[in-house]
Amino acid sequence: MKKTGSRKNARETAFKMIFQMDVGKNTLSVAEETLNEAVADGLVEERDRDYVLALVAGVAEKKEETDAFMAKHAKGWTVDRINAVEKNLIRLALYEIFYLKEIPYEVSVNEAVELAKSYGDEDAYGFVNAVLDNARPEKADGEKLR
Repeated sequence: MKKTGSRKNARETAFKMIFQMDVGKNTLSVAEETLNEAVADGLVEERDRDYVLALVAGVAEKKEETDAFMAKHAKGWTVDRINAVEKNLIRLALYEIFYLKEIPYEVSVNEAVELAKSYGDEDAYGFVNAVLDNARPEKADGEKLR
């Protein structure tokens, strides 16, 4: 992470916390040490602390819904077989897309794809992008926005 204190770094920190809670079965209080370190290192601004915690809590709260969407749209994959990096990036992006309307769809997808390039396997970003393409908001008539 760059020392910019941007929302991008806040999102990356939230991803790391979500990953730790999923894979490491860490509690929120243990995962919160990642946030404390990011703030101390100047990677996440203090003002973004609540945003990071809200993302992490929201992903945990809506895990059942996001996993159901993932199961439906990850063709040929069950959620438990999806690599942990991709699975948790998709959960984070889906939470933003479905529940944080102030974040544009394109931003959520782009950030998830970029994080997949950094943390996932070689083709992880394509899988993440393909699943998230199915979450594109629709117009009132059901047509997908482009």
